[in-house]
Amino acid sequence: PFCIKAGRKLQAFWTKCDDNVIAAFLGFVFCFFGGMFPTLFSAIQAAEQGGRATLVQAVSDLADEAVIIIEESKKDDKTDKDGDGIADVHQIDDKEYVQRKTLLVLQKMNPKKVDKAISSIYTVWLSIMAVLSIQFARTIQMANSIAEFMIQPVDRFIAPIVQAATPDQYDKWVPVILGWICKSIAMTLAWTIASIQIAFASSMRGGLMMARAGYKALLKHNIRLGGLIVDDHEKTSIDEYASYAFAALGFLFQFAVGFNVPFPLKLVLWPFEMAEWMIRVGVMRANQG
Repeated sequence: PFCIKAGRKLQAFWTKCDDNVIAAFLGFVFCFFGGMFPTLFSAIQAAEQGGRATLVQAVSDLADEAVIIIEESKKDDKTDKDGDGIADVHQIDDKEYVQRKTLLVLQKMNPKKVDKAISSIYTVWLSIMAVLSIQFARTIQMANSIAEFMIQPVDRFIAPIVQAATPDQYDKWVPVILGWICKSIAMTLAWTIASIQIAFASSMRGGLMMARAGYKALLKHNIRLGGLIVDDHEKTSIDEYASYAFAALGFLFQFAVGFNVPFPLKLVLWPFEMAEWMIRVGVMRANQG
């Protein structure tokens, strides 16, 4: 029930949104938060180089099937076979309701279309992982190099002091724990450097997306700003100038917050954060393999 209601609300919201609003929102996320989601931004870039059209088509096919299921579910919610004036779905318990909706999905969904879409998404996912595993192999190698550099002075200067203050039955853990700490610090530093590089690129990309979306919105509403907005954006540089300003603000914001999503915004951007960690885990496993 929750998924169906959420799907209906998402569908209604998506159909009402203007394309420029969606582009501006995505540009805003890239511009001000791209460095906070480095692997997600890189994955999007990799998908655009090869497989974006396939991915978009697959997601579109799944969305079409979801719309069909939602519409059929609406009809099912109004069904009153016994004619008592009360819909059948309001006369069954939660278990029967789930079974009823599950059977509805199986009956109305096109399995071949869904299977093809999922297979396409999986194929694009594998290609993205292949690209990212190569791209971020340098980051992982950097982390290993930093860890090796740190471990030697830590073992020489810090480990003896910690071992002297640790009971004899536990001092065997000191080198292991210090090694873990060095590796954690090294990985954090390596990913921070990668985040800075990607933040710079994503700020420029997102700034341009925001500027172009704003330009199209002004043109759509016939707001010319004293002749600065013309029909062909290639004949003016105002969108480029705006993108430079957005890019600078986006990078400075990310740098100011330490490339971490501030708490209030976590409530809005949690899907991006979840996708970031899923992709990051996939990259780490690919490199380990």
